[in-house]
Amino acid sequence: MNKWLRSLCWVIVSGLLTVAGGSLAVAGIEVVEFSQPELRERYQGLIEELRCPKCQNQNLADSDAPISIDLRQQVRTLLEEGLDDGAIKRELVSRYSDFILYRPAVNRATAVLWGLPPALLLAGVALLVLLRRRRPQPATSSVLSTEQRVAELLADQQQEHRR
Repeated sequence: MNKWLRSLCWVIVSGLLTVAGGSLAVAGIEVVEFSQPELRERYQGLIEELRCPKCQNQNLADSDAPISIDLRQQVRTLLEEGLDDGAIKRELVSRYSDFILYRPAVNRATAVLWGLPPALLLAGVALLVLLRRRRPQPATSSVLSTEQRVAELLADQQQEHRR
């Protein structure tokens, strides 16, 4: 019995340690220190606006990819060096292209990206208008109301009945 109790305690303790260790690994929050408090807000804004080059559909703030960790460190370093947000974005775009920006600037390379959705919308509206105009419209003078049609049918039926 004593051996069984010791085994049970060992299982419980090892299970608790496993759960505690696993939750500590999941709860890893990146703590970044800055020399000035306003840099923290700029840092947070930048890492939410910049895309992870590996994950493609996550920003740097949400990604745990090694390159995202490196880019967050680089953004922090550039902020501490005194660069403004635009200069930091230009620095990263020069290395990773416009892909790193969630909202790329409108320029020759991104004109299609920005211009295609409105152009497709206008083309769709124009097509609908064109198709609507080409459809033959019924002549309003030859269209009879339901009451007029019933009256005509009754009159025709009475004439046939008289013959």
